[in-house]
Amino acid sequence: MPFNQRTTEPWPGYRRVPERLNIAREVLERPLADGLGEKPALVWERGTISYRELKRRVDAGARGLKRLGVRKGEPILIRMPNSTEFAIAFLALIELGAIPVLVNSLLSPAELSTILEHAEPRIALTHASRAEALRQVQLESSVAKIVCAGGAEAGEIAFESLLGNNEEDLEAEDTAATEPAFIIYTSGTTGKPKGIVHAHRWLVALGDLNRFRLPPKGGDVIMATGEWSFISALGHNLLFPLRNGVCGAILHGRATPENILETIQRHRVTVLYSVATVYRRILAVPAFEKHYDLRSLRCANSTGEALLETTYHEWKRRVGCEIYEHYGVSELQLVIGQGPGHPVKPGSIGKPAPGIQVAILDNRDEPVRISETGYFAISAEDPGLFLGYYKEPERTAAALKGGWYRTGDLAYQDAEGCFFIAGRGDDCFKSRGIFISPTEVENALQRHPAVAEAAVIPEPDPEIGNKICAVVVLAEGHEPSPGLADSIREELRRHIAPFKVPQAIRFVRSLPKSPVGKILRSELAKEKSML
Repeated sequence: MPFNQRTTEPWPGYRRVPERLNIAREVLERPLADGLGEKPALVWERGTISYRELKRRVDAGARGLKRLGVRKGEPILIRMPNSTEFAIAFLALIELGAIPVLVNSLLSPAELSTILEHAEPRIALTHASRAEALRQVQLESSVAKIVCAGGAEAGEIAFESLLGNNEEDLEAEDTAATEPAFIIYTSGTTGKPKGIVHAHRWLVALGDLNRFRLPPKGGDVIMATGEWSFISALGHNLLFPLRNGVCGAILHGRATPENILETIQRHRVTVLYSVATVYRRILAVPAFEKHYDLRSLRCANSTGEALLETTYHEWKRRVGCEIYEHYGVSELQLVIGQGPGHPVKPGSIGKPAPGIQVAILDNRDEPVRISETGYFAISAEDPGLFLGYYKEPERTAAALKGGWYRTGDLAYQDAEGCFFIAGRGDDCFKSRGIFISPTEVENALQRHPAVAEAAVIPEPDPEIGNKICAVVVLAEGHEPSPGLADSIREELRRHIAPFKVPQAIRFVRSLPKSPVGKILRSELAKEKSML
């Protein structure tokens, strides 16, 4: 599809996956064949790397890894922050037909040890800034060799030493589109970490969805604030921009509002991907839109949790660009999303793109009626769906039964065909016998000027089953008081039914969050910072 093309209809070949496909060939060789060799592929705080130079370094890295004995189909751990080293390591392994195993680079030694025991990688690629936890658990794990960038210690292999080979281009391994390409481990916030296996076909199936939802422009600079060990950031910040022939901007350091804003300004970022929590944190910075030049942004994108209507409207008012919400899971990445070709309905995640089959099911796996809440499910036949959970065939079979993959999220669809996520199935609860969606109440809470962030949880009650409890982080300049709690309730009654108004309002200094910024409601009962 050509740049700048906006369409509500798919193009010929849309999401058509060839039998033989290698992700590295698709994102490295095709841009060169299209004459983009000298165009910047990645930009970061110390410079840029062109498509041609990136291909050269990936080829060199692949040869170096092959000398270390890396084999096709072998799982190899990557524990790195977003960087050119990460990009080279990931693509070099893909080029060889090996299987990168991606984990959050900030996991503790105990968390990392659990994943190593399950994945059993023989080689681990890391960065000096993230290597300590790996070094602590290496002797008790399957890892025989550590390859470290930015400062290898005795007994380790310097990542830089793999890149000195300047031979001719290396051709990517001939792999089937259905062969495993990479594994992403979940953070384990809802249980034991899962190894989610994706095939090479993922790049076409999801890459085409990305192009359809948000057609690329030739001068685009794309940035995500999340780590590439999370599939949304891996696709939107690294692989999709490369496949589209545009530039990916690397956020260096922590995803603080100031760092994000400075990086947008420095690299003239045009498309931003982040989570709702980060947008709320940016909006909490006084007059940020006057202190940073954000005119390069043509749009922003939000995922990970519901984007509240107040956040949407305030971002548009202060920044001036559209903010599109999209929904996905680690097992597919992008399911439904808004974009320039479709009107935005605040609070909704939009409508499915062509070729995406979804349903809202009841407990009997029957579709619910319009406006009824049920379990959000994706067709098990979708080519972008994961192959399975690594080494867990029974868990995989349970997740893919009846021709559907149940996401675990509750959702409903309105009369116009727009979908709304009501929250995780295990987050929703009943009060007085009535189903309560935390997301709906949180959306209303955010309308109060004193509320910076909020989460809604149940409080067991012998009379009504559960009280509705709102856990609130106050905006700067506001102090907790019974009067403020009453003011918040009064505002809520203007927007939601009386039976949905929280009986309890607790003020806290902060909300516990997962590594990708999702609020961990299950942890709120343990919160020690109650005021």
